[in-house]
Parts: sequence; C-alpha cells; structure tokens
Amino acid sequence: MGNKEQKEQFKLYKEDVERRGKAFFPHAMFHDTVMSLVVVSVIVGLAAIWYFTSSETPDDSGILGPRYKEEADPGTVSFAPRPDWYFFFLFYLLRIFKWPESVILATIGIPTILLVLLLSVPFIDRRRERRLIRRPVAVVAALLVIASMGILTYKGAVAKEAASGAEERVPAWIAAQNLPAEAEPGALLFAQSGCLNCHVYTGDGAANLGAPELTEEGQRGRGIQYQIDHLKCPSCVTPGSPMPAFDALSDAQLRNLAVFLEASKGVQG
Repeated sequence: MGNKEQKEQFKLYKEDVERRGKAFFPHAMFHDTVMSLVVVSVIVGLAAIWYFTSSETPDDSGILGPRYKEEADPGTVSFAPRPDWYFFFLFYLLRIFKWPESVILATIGIPTILLVLLLSVPFIDRRRERRLIRRPVAVVAALLVIASMGILTYKGAVAKEAASGAEERVPAWIAAQNLPAEAEPGALLFAQSGCLNCHVYTGDGAANLGAPELTEEGQRGRGIQYQIDHLKCPSCVTPGSPMPAFDALSDAQLRNLAVFLEASKGVQG
C-alpha cells in the first residue's frame, strides 16, 4: 500500500470516527469508570464473604476457604518457594538461562523485547485488513507466542525443585565425603533447607544462580565462625552476595550447618 493510499484510508477512518464514533470524554471515560467500579465491587464483595463466613480456626473453611491453614514458621527448612502460576513461564526461563551469564536476558531482556514488539505492532502495521487469512505473519506470531507461553507455563508448573527428595542423598554424601558423625545433622539440614536450589554438592543440585559448588568448601579453611556469620548475613560477610540470609535458623542449626560445610573437603577416593 502506497503512502497516498494510506493517507486516503486514514482520512476515511477519521471521517468515520467523527460521523459514528464517540468522544473519549465523557463517553468512553464514563464506561471505563463504571466497569472499574464493578470490578472493585466484586473484589470487595468476595473479600467480605470470605472474611465474614470464616473464622480464625483453621478447620472453619467458610464459603470461600479458610483464613489460614497453619501459622507460618520462619524457621522451616522444608519449604520450597514457588511463584504464582502466571509467573511459571518466567520461573522456567530462569532454569534455561542460568546466571550470571544470561539471567538478565531471561528476566528482563526477552519479556521486554516481546512487550516492545507487541506495543509497536499498531504503529508498524496500520492496514485496515482484519481477515486472519490475509495476515499470516500476525497469525503465526500469535500462535507461536501462545504455544511458547503455554509450554513454559506447563514446564514451570511440573518442574521439580532440586532440593526435593534431597534427604535421600545424605547417606551417599556421608559415604563419599567420609563425614564424621557430628557433621551428619548439618548434612540433613543442608538437604532440607533448599541449598541445592542454587549450590551443587557432590554432583547433586542445580546451579541456577551460579552459586559456588560446596563439595570442597572445607578445603578453604574458613572456620566454623565464618560459616555461621555468612549464613546469618551473607551480604555482610561478602558484599553484594545474592544469597538469602538464614537468620531464622536457631544457633544450634547454624552451627550444625557450619560443621557440615567445614567437614566437606571433597570426595574421598
């Protein structure tokens, strides 16, 4: 379509809007306001029904479910954090693009590029054609986006955490590392605390965030107190460390982990 024809089509479009369309203010704004009030009213209504038909007793589910099932335990070592379902696609992208080389590409680069392309479509393609058969590029692109988002969401939903079932590997670690008896509680705590979500130990785990391997951590000779201080506040000991703090663990648990790490001096041949 030539530039002259585009101008003619745009002129016809503007004339059609002026003849049959409605101004944004107040017509469209009024419709948007009413719809927004309806949505907010539904949300408030559902929240009120949930609150007033349930109680603080976990067994009282009410109409829309209980207020809570059990109190949160900040010292838990078995909780595996997962995102809401609509972030599963991004969750799985992080498993494909591993840090530090390409985590920015997965979390910011790809979604931002796709969003910019989506927002630019109305400015790039200004044709009035709406028949799908006449827009093969747009149709194929839409199908690919839908398919990729669906596949990534499914893969993220069924993905198993690296720490899941890690307790079963503790005897193998003890045998491979020839760990002393006092290091065994720390080995079990290491498996339960989700450390293998980022670290690798004797070949187990997934270095999703590029964290260092801990198989030979004891060879560094850092000492028990260093390990305890690092577990309590990683960024305090190592500025810029992305590792989360384990300050919710008790002093005894922190010491058990430190003993285990210091006893890990590599697989014994």
